[in-house]
This record gives sequence, C-alpha cells and structure tokens, in this order.
Amino acid sequence: MSDAITHYRQLRELTIDELAYVLLMLDHPISADALAEMERCTRSVTVDDLVAIAYVLDTTPAVLLSHIPIDMPEPEGPFATGLPSDVDQTELRAWLEGKTRLDHQSRVSWWKERLARLRVRAAHHEEQLQGAYAELRELGDLADQEADAPPVRRLQWRIQDGEHALNQSEVALALTEHRLDSFREGA
Repeated sequence: MSDAITHYRQLRELTIDELAYVLLMLDHPISADALAEMERCTRSVTVDDLVAIAYVLDTTPAVLLSHIPIDMPEPEGPFATGLPSDVDQTELRAWLEGKTRLDHQSRVSWWKERLARLRVRAAHHEEQLQGAYAELRELGDLADQEADAPPVRRLQWRIQDGEHALNQSEVALALTEHRLDSFREGA
C-alpha cells in the first residue's frame, strides 16, 4: 500500500503537502506527516483513508490495494494474508473488483477467460504485424533507397513495436496456459 500511495501521488505530480491539503478540503484531514508515515509503511491506512486517498489520486481502492512495485522480488507467499499463495496481481485485482472469486472452479473459469482474451490479443498483434510487413514489401526497392524517409521509418517502428507486442502476447499466453494447466493438475 505504501508504494502505491507514493507511486500514484508522484504520477499525479502532487507533493505530500498538496495531497494533505486536498484531503483536508474534502473533509478527510490527514496530515502531511501522517501521509509520509503511510508512505514509509510506519502507519496503517484505514479503509476510510484508502477510499479518500484513492479518490484524490484519481484511482480506485482496488488499484491501490493490488499495486505491486515493479522492482519487488517474487513473493514467497501470498500477496495478502489469507489468500492462496499462487494468486497473482491480475487475479488479485479481479477478485478485489468482484470480477472473480477465489474458489477453485471460479479461478479455473477466470484463467480460461483470460486465456481466450490473450488469444484474441495475440491474433490482433499478428494481423497488425503482417499488415506492416505487407506495406514494407509493397514499397520494395523504394524502402531500401529511402530508408531514412519519415514514412519508411514510421513503418519500421510499427514493425518493431508489432514484433515486441506479439512477443509479449506470446509470453503472456504461455504463462497463462501454464497457470491453467497447474489448476487442472491440482483438481
């Protein structure tokens, strides 16, 4: 939670004093010192504080609760006390938002739906990439002769971005298929 408050406060370009001031104006006073303690993880955040802070930071309590710092090492246990140890960030957020439950059947269904969405996304990236390759082929020798021309550079960037997006989609698909297989084996 502490990293989430810091992250979204900085993302909104607010100082701790500015956040404290806006909270005061909303009749939910939290001193700058108390906010700093929350960000240092030396003060607990109440549910009321969570709701008010999320509102001011233009996000939701679920996003703040499920925020995981990018540099956080893989947890050895669950993200939150009492949860199954294999719940990941996306599943945690879906559960917090009421989009899934954490019983075995619901989790299998949720991962199947996620897999279907990822397959659609991967197909879309593949289609976009093939379209960009086709445009480059149509240019033929002109693409080589005018390699530094802005339209050719944009097309090359589209291809590069498309290859990256497709690769990311394929990795996400593989990880999701692995997760789904582990649920099936555990049944």
